[in-house]
Amino acid sequence: MEITGKIIAVLPERGGTSKTGNEWKMQEYVLETTQEQYPRKMCFNVFGADKIAQFNIQAGEIMTVSFDINAREYNGRWYNDIRAWRVERGEAAVTPAAPVNTPVNAPKVSAPDFSAQNEADDLPF
Repeated sequence: MEITGKIIAVLPERGGTSKTGNEWKMQEYVLETTQEQYPRKMCFNVFGADKIAQFNIQAGEIMTVSFDINAREYNGRWYNDIRAWRVERGEAAVTPAAPVNTPVNAPKVSAPDFSAQNEADDLPF
């Protein structure tokens, strides 16, 4: 799956040691879509010190992120994991599309003038 947007937050890097003694690192980022009428936010992560260094994601960048979604269970609750496996820069030149409900080259319609109504109505109210 892919999504394009602006990086609005770079969260602190986390790390630790696995049960087998291997060290691991992960960093999370928040991306906000820029091509929609109602922008959406998505938090994704990059796993591995080598990938974090390779991607070198900075706040304010416009990028296309390719990612996988996986869910896992912990203590009876389910959590989603959105992991990036590729990022591409340089998508800033894309202009947002016009909103769907905006008429293009629609003729101007004037509203009827109701102020000049006849005052002698036969209505009781």
